[in-house]
Amino acid sequence: MRLFIAEKPSVAKAIVNELGVVKRNNGYIECSGQNYVTWCFGHLLEQAEPDAYTAEDIPVSKKTGKKIWRMEDLPIFPVQWKLLPKPDKGVKAQLKVIKTLIPKAQTIVNCGDPDREGQLLVDEILEFYGNKKAVLRFWVSAQDSASIRKGLENLQPNSKYNGMKLAALGRQRADWLLGMNLTRALTLAHSSREERRLIAVGRVQTPTLQLVASRDLAIKNFKSIPFYNFNADIKAAGGSFKTTWKAAENQKGLDESGRLVSKEAAIALKQKLQQAKSGVITKAEEVLKKQVQPKAYSLADIQLEASNKFGFSAQETLDTCQSLYENHKCASYPRSDCQFLPESQFDDAPSVIAAVGKSIPELSALAKKANPSIKSPTWNDKKITAHHGLIPTCQSVSWEALNEKEKKIYFLIAKRYLSQFFPEHQYLAKTIELDIAGEKFCAHGKTVKVAGWKGFNEEEEKEELQVLPKVTKDERAAVAGISVKQDMTKPPAYFTEGTLIAAMEKIHTIVENPEHKKLLKEGDGIGTPATRAAIITELKKKGYLASKGKKINATEVGVALLKVVPELVKNPVLTAMFERKLKDVEAGAGSLQDFLSTQQKFILQEITKAKKLAGI
Repeated sequence: MRLFIAEKPSVAKAIVNELGVVKRNNGYIECSGQNYVTWCFGHLLEQAEPDAYTAEDIPVSKKTGKKIWRMEDLPIFPVQWKLLPKPDKGVKAQLKVIKTLIPKAQTIVNCGDPDREGQLLVDEILEFYGNKKAVLRFWVSAQDSASIRKGLENLQPNSKYNGMKLAALGRQRADWLLGMNLTRALTLAHSSREERRLIAVGRVQTPTLQLVASRDLAIKNFKSIPFYNFNADIKAAGGSFKTTWKAAENQKGLDESGRLVSKEAAIALKQKLQQAKSGVITKAEEVLKKQVQPKAYSLADIQLEASNKFGFSAQETLDTCQSLYENHKCASYPRSDCQFLPESQFDDAPSVIAAVGKSIPELSALAKKANPSIKSPTWNDKKITAHHGLIPTCQSVSWEALNEKEKKIYFLIAKRYLSQFFPEHQYLAKTIELDIAGEKFCAHGKTVKVAGWKGFNEEEEKEELQVLPKVTKDERAAVAGISVKQDMTKPPAYFTEGTLIAAMEKIHTIVENPEHKKLLKEGDGIGTPATRAAIITELKKKGYLASKGKKINATEVGVALLKVVPELVKNPVLTAMFERKLKDVEAGAGSLQDFLSTQQKFILQEITKAKKLAGI
């Protein structure tokens, strides 16, 4: 007998559909060929709370029913980690089913999601019940029939993914150690027993809160100042065009962004330029340029776009993508940080294009024009991480069966996929530079030669460029007019959920240390595609963040928390340090225990400081 353990019922159902049902039972299904399929509901087991590791004689709080928090009980460093079934009747019943089936199997197949967490989720159940049977790994990124069949035909030894399990376990335990210990230590150090003020600390939550608070402060302290732009209307033999002044490197009165902010310098420049009647063409360039097809969506990409276009929260977009993946099976696994596609799936293109054309009436004609022989740079095995980009599957869906949110998200995914099968966008990029009274003025133009994929992606065209006339270098052209415009500098924009998730993913941009910057970039920032939306939701739930329309701000409580949290905990560098060690653990170049010992050393230092503050 072969036992498949799926991460969730929808995956089990997809596997069963390919294996063939013999008999349905409570919590599992018998399939042809002596195959049995059972399932989890995500994590069925969870880490025990600190009460499981502290002394039995600690008084219990009447308010919470749990042991009271005491500084003398810190740090809490488990020697033997305890996993417990989640407190839900359905979970306990399903665990009982799995426990009964494991001894009957000759081979077990781990059907967790294709990532570190999916690997751990099933492995920890097998270890919880002391499994000694052979284990294989089923690995797919979509739940359509074709993908499931490929996965069943290509089962791998589960041991091949042991590093992923250990890395997930390391992250889980290290986050527990940090959150449980420092939340207690800081809460006890900065509040009285009579009036407890929870100071909840988390490796990802706290830097995320810091991002928002820092942006809020930058906006609050921002002072708008005027700056000046100069434009010149030019009349050449071949026609008229508009140019913009470019400051020289030695120009006085510029700010750090290269804007002219000195009024005196602007007045002097205006007087100088108004005397000019003509200028000399110093550069006339025409270059054929190509713009390749847009890459597939990562989860962060589509969360940002759905936030900007539809006002969807990050969680709404994730839930909608998950529904398209699980319920309708018309989209691939959504919790991906990757924008590229595996070359092995390129041959599926005709089937996927046909499914899109059949599913979405508005894209039917476009799907017929798509050329499945075009292979864009998005197809690149070297760029694939644990998952690939978010794309449609070979399975069509009834358009009417989708709700409004599902229609909007599926349309975005499908349109981005179809873009891969149209030619590159080609255009002539024209540049003209003039010398007017010793000052440089520039004009940029564009002539489309091949619309390609941009022909049906008008929203991608963000810059309207003028059509420039034919001119030659050293040609003299008349200055028809010089104008100066005063603008005001603008503060940075408040975060929305979409832009906050994008900032979490690209947090390396605000980190200075090159090594940490590299690690955060390679690790795709703080949090994961699967957790970022939940982290924002949790920060709101705790009262540290609040939304007003699309805007998201740090609350007074959140700002107060940041004043007492250790600098490293609110710094994304901590995640970089985590990821560097976890990569070693995953690759077998470092041990799980060494990784956890490093975290414990830091936590102990911070607890010592908290105890000193509390007078202990």
